[in-house]
Amino acid sequence: MVRKKRRKKIEGRKIEFTYRGLSVEELKAMGIDEILPYFPSRERRSLKRGLTKEQNDFLQKIRKGKEIRTHLRDMIILPEFIEKKISVHNGNEFVPIKIVPEMIGHYLGEFALTRKEVRHTGPGVGATRSSKYMPLK
Repeated sequence: MVRKKRRKKIEGRKIEFTYRGLSVEELKAMGIDEILPYFPSRERRSLKRGLTKEQNDFLQKIRKGKEIRTHLRDMIILPEFIEKKISVHNGNEFVPIKIVPEMIGHYLGEFALTRKEVRHTGPGVGATRSSKYMPLK
């Protein structure tokens, strides 16, 4: 009974996204050095070592334009990327991604999958007699 009341209270209001207790506006106002303590250890260590030349160029392009195509799958999503459209290469094509606040702290490559989902069909030409049998539904 108590859970239903709590759920009704939560459903009535709009829940604002926070990243480790900080709102999106607070995150956008911070510089990279100020955000570091809030990132997970792998991302924090990567950013502490400094961005590569390609990553710096990408960051400059992101600050100027809206939509960008890139091969940088190892770029960490920063708060200033929010609401931008980035096309990330997956090895075959560029996959368009719209950055939302929930993606902060992840890598771009996590959202452009490199493998397709396997879809099996019936047995092929060289199949054995026993595997050619397909039950009727």
